[in-house]
Amino acid sequence: MVSEKPGISKDRIWIDGCFDFAHHGHAGAMLQARQLGNSLYVGVHSDEEILENKGPVVMTLPERVLAVEACKWATKAVPGAPYVTDPAVMDEWGCFYVVHGDDITTDANGEDCYRVVKEAGRFLIVKRTPNISTTDLVGRMLLCTKNHHIQTVKDASKEAGLITRQNLDKFNTYATSEDGRSARDGVYIYAGDSLPATLIKPDEGFMKKQRKMIYVDGGFDLFFAGHIEFLRLVSEASKSIANDLGEEVGIVVGIHDDATVNKFKGLNYPIMNLFERALCVLQCKYVSHIVLQAPYSPSKQFIESLPWDIIRVMHGPTDFTASAMTDPYSEAKALGLYLEIANHQYSSISTETIVERVTRNRGVYEERQRRKGWKAEVESKLLQAESQ
Repeated sequence: MVSEKPGISKDRIWIDGCFDFAHHGHAGAMLQARQLGNSLYVGVHSDEEILENKGPVVMTLPERVLAVEACKWATKAVPGAPYVTDPAVMDEWGCFYVVHGDDITTDANGEDCYRVVKEAGRFLIVKRTPNISTTDLVGRMLLCTKNHHIQTVKDASKEAGLITRQNLDKFNTYATSEDGRSARDGVYIYAGDSLPATLIKPDEGFMKKQRKMIYVDGGFDLFFAGHIEFLRLVSEASKSIANDLGEEVGIVVGIHDDATVNKFKGLNYPIMNLFERALCVLQCKYVSHIVLQAPYSPSKQFIESLPWDIIRVMHGPTDFTASAMTDPYSEAKALGLYLEIANHQYSSISTETIVERVTRNRGVYEERQRRKGWKAEVESKLLQAESQ
């Protein structure tokens, strides 16, 4: 039995990784890790160490740290954590256990990155989220595939497409509060009916506590730093409004379906399907509830159909006149609800920007994909040997 050192607690959990793209697999690992303790410290590898051991990153270290800090189950992000997990670094943050998925990650030499902590008896395993990874997303960009898209739900009472028991279980898990255990957030779906249908019922106390809401919407594809910083600024605005009103103000996020995003973006957008994008938004600490398949234009009828008092509709600056598009927020503006969030340090980044980072260096990322295949073989052999 391994004993704890003074100042180190088994309730303080460590997890580390690249966290390139804020996808729901990363969030799922942090959720499971958080459920094993009372606080979660997340080590984020440097761009240089990832390049040496895995290949080039798509998101920079500041962007990846911002995404980790925005996860509601993370206590703190620790930039520059070593690629091979070091117990001494875990000790600095008072963490006894490190958590990782039920696969094996290797360094540039093909050795298990967790070999030292495993030998020390300080390693815990959680279930790896299947069918999503940074490698998968890069592959979608390079191959320009669309078979990941999900058909729009026309009848929310039927179990099909987006609405499956497995997906609902996942939504229910991601709708938990900061402790990763207790219910909190609501998940709704708009299928063109007069009222959005409830998929995951929110906690009643939380619902009563936040009756007034700010509504924001979008595609939130690849859920990158621009999205996260925007939501953070909306959260700051909600706190200011709450102070004036003397009551809490939450944020409900409408997420467009795959067909709507593809209509306006073309090609194989969205890179993440609605289910994947919804989980990314739901894990964000700035968000109270989500509405799936939200209409591109939040009409007066739609706003009034929502089960809250919508006191603001917010969006980033967009010149719809210059782009020859009809302003989707015209009715919100006519109602006096619209408020624009000013540009911020990540405003210049878009989903297209992220994809362009990959396609501009296509050869480098194709080599990364090949290298991942070689590493997968090595990691599979290590996993087999470890299980024997």
